[in-house]
Amino acid sequence: MQPAKEAWSTLDDKAVAVARALAMDAVQKVGNGHPGTAMSLAPVAYTLFQRFLRHDPADPQWIGRDRFILSCGHSSLTLYIQLLFSDYGLSLDDLKAFRTWGSKTPGHPEFGHTAGVETTTGPLGQGVANAVGMAMAARYERGLLDPNAPAGQSPFDHNIWVICSDGDLQEGVSTEASSLAGTQALGNLKVIYDDNRISIEGDTHYAFTEDISARYESYGWHVIDVPAQDNGDVDRNALESAIEKSLTVNDKPVLIRLRTVIAWPAPKARNTAKSHGSALGSDEVAATKIELGIPAEDFYFPEDVKNHVNQVAKRGKNLREQWELSFKAWQEKNPDSANLLNRLIKGELPAGWNSELPSFSPEKEIATRKASGDTLNALAKKLPELFGGSADLAESNNTTIENGESFLPASSKMKGANPYGRVIHFGIREHAMGSILNGMALHGLVKPFGGTFLVFSDYMRGAVRLSALMNLPVTYVWTHDSIGLGEDGPTHQPVEHIAALRAIPGLNVVRPADANEVVYCWSEILKRKEPAGLLLSRQNLPVIDRAKHSPAENVSKGAYALNEINNPDVVLIATGSEVYLALEAAQRLMAEGIATRVVSAPCLEWFEKQTPEYKRSILPAKVKARVSIEAGISQGWRDYIGDFGVAVSLEHFGASASAGVLFREFGFTPEKIVEAAKKSISYAKSGQVE
Repeated sequence: MQPAKEAWSTLDDKAVAVARALAMDAVQKVGNGHPGTAMSLAPVAYTLFQRFLRHDPADPQWIGRDRFILSCGHSSLTLYIQLLFSDYGLSLDDLKAFRTWGSKTPGHPEFGHTAGVETTTGPLGQGVANAVGMAMAARYERGLLDPNAPAGQSPFDHNIWVICSDGDLQEGVSTEASSLAGTQALGNLKVIYDDNRISIEGDTHYAFTEDISARYESYGWHVIDVPAQDNGDVDRNALESAIEKSLTVNDKPVLIRLRTVIAWPAPKARNTAKSHGSALGSDEVAATKIELGIPAEDFYFPEDVKNHVNQVAKRGKNLREQWELSFKAWQEKNPDSANLLNRLIKGELPAGWNSELPSFSPEKEIATRKASGDTLNALAKKLPELFGGSADLAESNNTTIENGESFLPASSKMKGANPYGRVIHFGIREHAMGSILNGMALHGLVKPFGGTFLVFSDYMRGAVRLSALMNLPVTYVWTHDSIGLGEDGPTHQPVEHIAALRAIPGLNVVRPADANEVVYCWSEILKRKEPAGLLLSRQNLPVIDRAKHSPAENVSKGAYALNEINNPDVVLIATGSEVYLALEAAQRLMAEGIATRVVSAPCLEWFEKQTPEYKRSILPAKVKARVSIEAGISQGWRDYIGDFGVAVSLEHFGASASAGVLFREFGFTPEKIVEAAKKSISYAKSGQVE
């Protein structure tokens, strides 16, 4: 639904000039920031927010809204000024507090901190990839809720808009995501590329010379080139025509390549690297205001401009009212789907969501990756919002939803293609997969998951960190979680990865000990609605006999005692595939009269959130003899085993051999654990460590 466009007025010209001046003033006041891009992009963002974007400032969470992502987050003032103009709750004082403690205008846009900010951006390329995820989620959600409506006639049809920079398109994550967006024919994705040819080191042609238009055309995008005017400013008429054209392209994503001059119209700073990331200086600011034809006063925002730009709220209200009519008609026609939507908006799990979860017998060994796949499929029957796949490793990660069909556009010739399918083929694009999952979660109605090998979590760490920073309910399925993957060797065997992931604040690192722990870990992840990584074994593992040991639902505590030993001489703390080894070691120690408690610790982050009393009950302070057992580096375990504890760990890379051989050769055996336990007991008794 396109609003009728009024002719560009002198007040529009003045508003853009004010926006450029505000960008200069905000950076000048704080003494740091990125004024140049915000100045040159002012007419672009203004055109979008005032004339095209479907949004309602009175309700930033309106589900029918278009999404806007400023991928070049360093130019945060580009967004903040439009949020000020559009009456999202930002004030001129907020702009004056730019990049200062406690302000609503931090250096880069932060999701959940400032109304109107759809995602946290700054790490370049992430916003482009987030947008691909949003566009994919939008299509999937339409399929859940309104699959039969003609194109453009569903209340769930909307666009994802992006402004990105040279830096965004240099980053590999945007390349990965853009390639997939072309394959997916995401006609609801519109990207405006600010081609200003300037970065911190100067002209981008020092490092970035390919034909971007040709590259995106080869991805399957529709590309529109918009040159600058002769004076270097944005050609607003050409830009508006390009945007209008983009709205008619519904069978592929659109890239509007817009040539700009950074810091336009600053007399000396324009088209310079200095203007990218430094205050222009008072003399240049004053000279630029003369060029803009506005007074020299700081933070000039006159009433006529304020009243003019705030009219966008009225436009948004009208759009919202029109949308509400179609939405109410849809609700009346589709009561079951309306109930589903209401549940998804609230983030609730339905009644009986966990009624068909599998239970595994101790009579047969099973890999935790296999148990995860069985659990995922049981959950998928009850939770249509579960949506995901893997980075070309579905059979290894067990991330395929049975009969879910492949999420691919209607134009695809691939077997099982369905634009509303549940199985995403991310391709070998781990970093983009993580960022796309973030975009899906940000869109708001789905529960996304994605799988790869644990060792390749390194490839996607930037996206995982942002999942945690934004506290997004993304589930990462990381299989082949240790040297236990075997013959693929040290290139594929994670050693430092578990500790590295635990170092990310807010990420729940979950390493279940057996198949039944997997079931309850999945359940806990869904209930907590937080970012989590499931670390799963390739090799088969014994299923712990729960008739002899504590129930698997105790995983919700993060760590729990598997056996009832009230006054232990030593505590063995293990995770994942090493837990059954700890149980075997405990049997041997007990046979020697050494009271041994075995603690399964699938998620230390969950454990840390328990009460002090509970934590002391599992790890009694008086018991100084402790052993940690985990097939990775010991970093972080000293916090749990203390000064007299011994870590059974792997402080070097692995090797190519079977899992059994590697565990034996590298010391992950009951014998070695018994030896470590006795050593720790000796240390605790003597008060000395070797």
